[in-house]
Amino acid sequence: MTTNPVPAPQEIGPVNAEPVGHDGIRVDVDERPAWHGGSGIALSLFLLSIVAFLGGVVLVIRGGVILDDGGSGVIAGLSIAIGILLAIVSPWVWGMVTIVAPGQTSVRQFFGRYVGTIRSTGISLAAPFTTGKKVSVRVHNFETNELKVNDSDGNPIHIAAIVVWQVADTAKAVFAVEDYNEFIETQAEAALRHVATTHPYDEPGPGEQSLRGSTDVVSAELAEEVAARVALAGLEVLEVRISSLAYAPEIAQAMLQRQQASAIIAAREKIVEGAVTMVDQALDRLEREDIVALDDERRAQMVSNLLLVLTSEQRATPVINAGSLYG
Repeated sequence: MTTNPVPAPQEIGPVNAEPVGHDGIRVDVDERPAWHGGSGIALSLFLLSIVAFLGGVVLVIRGGVILDDGGSGVIAGLSIAIGILLAIVSPWVWGMVTIVAPGQTSVRQFFGRYVGTIRSTGISLAAPFTTGKKVSVRVHNFETNELKVNDSDGNPIHIAAIVVWQVADTAKAVFAVEDYNEFIETQAEAALRHVATTHPYDEPGPGEQSLRGSTDVVSAELAEEVAARVALAGLEVLEVRISSLAYAPEIAQAMLQRQQASAIIAAREKIVEGAVTMVDQALDRLEREDIVALDDERRAQMVSNLLLVLTSEQRATPVINAGSLYG
């Protein structure tokens, strides 16, 4: 028993990447239009086959009546034979008539061989002795399971995505994979897991994109990878969006504290920067308008008092100095 060698990792291509099989050989089935008659011919043959079937039933009954009445056996046998023939041929004609609803296609096979796809909506006449399988080309979407993966920094996160897709090549969707619905769901989760491990959750380094801060970039990268994985099944990915993203519960509290600490530090830096600017403007105006003359000691005390009032988280209580600053 021979086995196919494990293929090397394929480079991620554009969204409409060329389908390649797992053994490195291009899938050799492509969608092509199937021969089919127009709606007028199909409807006419359908009605004619109904009339023929009813006529066949009448002929069989008539042949039986002739035999019961002692009539000619040749005429009775001929009547029964023609009636049976009409009753057999009529359902065969019915099988040639197919109805395709909007957003649906009919993939036709001739004794197991693919002969084409009917995309024309309405009633039409298919080739004789062919069977059809309905394949929807409407837009589908699904949400992946919430996966637990490690980001590029090794932090465990929970992530999920919504994938919008449709069947682009009905032949590949039917014959290249066992179940294209299950196939795209599995491949989407695999692509999501891979993309999540190549980006940090937050605080990206130089040249990096974070999962939380660069959602559009990550979504585009995810769409390209999912499309490359499902191209061999004739599926087209229209959009992929991250629907859920959070730290895993075991580190969520620690990461929340880190984010809160970063926010507090940033806020305090902003407050101090504003307070220093206000103190500088106040002292400059006092000296420029000759409101009061301040020596270095008084200037230092005023700076200390103003910074305390402006940066304190609690309301400052003023203390009136009734004596001299120098005692």
